[in-house]
Order: sequence, then C-alpha cells, then structure tokens
Amino acid sequence: MNNFHSNEILETVKMVADQHFDVRTITIGIDLHDCISTDIDVLNQNIYNKITTVGKDLVATAKHLSAKYGVPIVNQRISVTPIAQIAAATKADSYVSVAQTLDKAAKAIGVSFIGGFSALVQKGMSPSDEVLIRSIPEAMKTTDIVCSSINIGSTRAGINMDAVRLAGETIKRTAEITPEGFGCAKIVVFCNAVDENPFMAGAFHGAGEGDVMLNVGVSGPGVVQAALADCAGKDLTEIAEIVKKTAFKITRVGELIGQEAARRLNIPFGILDLSLAPTPAVGDSVARILEAMGLSFCGTHGTTAALALLNDAVKKGGMMASSAVGGLSGAFIPVSEDEGMIAAAESGVLTLDKLEAMTAVCSVGLDMVAVPGNTSAATISGIIADEAAIGMINSKTTAVRIIPVTGKGVGESVEFGGLLGYAPIMPVKEGSCEVFVNRGGRIPAPVQSMKN
Repeated sequence: MNNFHSNEILETVKMVADQHFDVRTITIGIDLHDCISTDIDVLNQNIYNKITTVGKDLVATAKHLSAKYGVPIVNQRISVTPIAQIAAATKADSYVSVAQTLDKAAKAIGVSFIGGFSALVQKGMSPSDEVLIRSIPEAMKTTDIVCSSINIGSTRAGINMDAVRLAGETIKRTAEITPEGFGCAKIVVFCNAVDENPFMAGAFHGAGEGDVMLNVGVSGPGVVQAALADCAGKDLTEIAEIVKKTAFKITRVGELIGQEAARRLNIPFGILDLSLAPTPAVGDSVARILEAMGLSFCGTHGTTAALALLNDAVKKGGMMASSAVGGLSGAFIPVSEDEGMIAAAESGVLTLDKLEAMTAVCSVGLDMVAVPGNTSAATISGIIADEAAIGMINSKTTAVRIIPVTGKGVGESVEFGGLLGYAPIMPVKEGSCEVFVNRGGRIPAPVQSMKN
C-alpha cells in the first residue's frame, strides 16, 4: 500500500488544489441486531449507546487523516441496519422516536448524516416495514441528519407495487409537512439496493455485513473534467482511456485513506465506492464532462452514449486500483447538485425523459429532481415504478430521490443550500397512471432472475 511515487503525490496535490478532488465520505456501518428489545425505550437507549461507542473517534480520525495527507474528507457518516428489522420486536405503531434517537446519536459524535431508517420490501411488507414507511414523513420533519430509504424491487424478486404506491404517498406527505418539500431530499426509493453503499441518502448496513464495517466514498468529477480539457482531436477510444487512468489515480488515493482509517479505528475495511458525485461548484460537474466529450448541452442526443462510456471507464479504472471496489461506483446525475445539470435543465434540453434514459447506463437514478408541488402521489409512484423497471430488467441499482416543491411550479426553482444546491422545477407528464398504480400486486421478476 505504500508504493506511492513522488509524481503520484504531486498529481494528488494538483487534484486537490485545482480540481475539487476529495474523499466524499468515510462511513461506518453498524449492525444493530444486538440492540433489539421489546421495549422501545430500551431499544432507543441501546441504539444510542452502540452508535456513540463505535463512532466516537470517526470525526477526529477523519480530520487527522485529512491534515496528514492533505486530502479533504468532506463528510463522516454512519449507516445502520434497516430500522424496520431492528424495531419489529417492539410492536410499536410509530418509529419516529427511533429516528430521533439516530439523529441524537449522530449529532453527539459529530457526523454529517446517519442512514438506515429503512425498509427492504422488494417481495413483501411485514407489519414493521409498513410502520417504518408510514413513520418517514414525521421522522423527516422532526430530525435533521437522518436519511431514509425503501427498497421496493429487485431483479430476483420483481417490483412490489403495493410498496411503490405507499412510497409515492410517503414522499407526497413528506413534501407537504417539510419546508419546500426539503424532507424528500433525505428519502431514496431503490430497486436492487446494495448492502454497503456509503452515500446518502441511501446508505444502510446490509444483512450480510459484519458487526462494524468502514466504507469509503471518493469523488472526482473535477479531476476527470480537467483531464479532458485538452482532448481536441482525440477519438472516443482515447477519451475512455484518459477517464480510466484518471479513475485509477482517484481510487488509489481513496484506497490509501480507507486502509489507514480502518487501521486507526480498528474497524475492518469494507468497500471503496468510486462514484463521480458532483457538487454545485463550477468545475465539479458530471454534465460538463459529457460536454467536454463533444456535446453542446448535457441532455442532447448522444448524452446517454457519452454517459455509458464515462460510467464504464470509471468502473474499469477503479477496479484496477483497488480489490475492494463496491457500492455503486460510477457516475451520479443528481440534478440540483451539478452545476452543468442545473444549466441543462433550465435550458429545457435536459428533461425527466432524458434523465430516465441516462439512468439505464449509470449509477443510481433520478436524483435530486424537483417537480411541481401539485404532482400527485400516483404520478410519483409511476416515476418510481418506471425507474425500478429499468433497474430490475437490467440487473442494476436504480433509485428515485424526487422532491415535490410545495407551492411552486414549472419555471420556478428551489434553493436547498450547501452540497444539495438548487434545482429548477422540472415538468412531469400529462395524464394519469393512478389506475395502474392502485392495482397493487407485484410486477413479476424477469426471466434473467432465473440464474441458478
């Protein structure tokens, strides 16, 4: 791990100084099964004790490593076992108090976010799963840094349309009771959710993980953009090669930080997630990378092909640099968090339809998309179902993080602030899918699920 040459170090310094490179997050995953109690007050106390014990040195360690290596570590986060599994024994009719405990514990140790207020309902919904999902709006209203997710489908199980309908209603309700729908920025609805994703809002500690695990997420759209700044005359094979080599360099730094953090905290190193996760800063945009390849605007014809090239090259470069690449790894397209995406959406070139097509070839899905406040719960469920179908059929992770902005419509925008940026309100389709959504039941698993 220490075979780093002086030129690599200089390159890293340049990436940090000029190209917005950072380690986006160090996330500790914590198993909460040993906290289970039939008494919800005891459960909450157990959860608080475990999180604050395991995570007490995370922030200090991140600050130390950031200073030692000169690489910004932007967020420190905690992910926990899906709470629907942990709280089931209480037989409580609301899990809002558990969300508040997660919030309190996360604040006590100084982390940026905590994820895992989650339910995995791809094949069916237990009473506990339903209680959790119905608790999400109030949980998002009464906490600050808790993130929630619902896995409503998978390639193996198909799509649980009863859960899709409930997810749409949940997002709509959250939008109604939080300022400008902001609570919805902390909710993700997945198909094929992965067990070790360090990125919010979809992080949770999956069933096959150890008691405690450390996952690292790196991000460097600015580095890739800078690498492609002088690519006139190069063909797409050469561009793919440049992206691949750049991803390799980014991943090597993440590997170093991850291994060192795991050693210092005495926590097993899980995965390194190499995802090009943009920020609203100029020069840190996935959209601008696609435009550097030769598109006048992100969202025009050719965008899906350019994104497919980018995503594949990122994965190939990352896989060569670390044997622990996992999570989602690829390019993210969160509209409000990407300066180039915002510009493309404002111009009208980037639409929901095009974003949906792009999600077929990149990591995750419709992310940080603002829609009119009067968008119905059924329409939101339809958008979730469409996105889940892409994930299910293509054996990949897709997700929806959509924000119906109360009181606003197309032509207006909403300011979220910080890393979440701002977003133009994007139009949704005319017409209704209400009858389709309300049928419920399950969209059966596709033929490619029969792999055994």
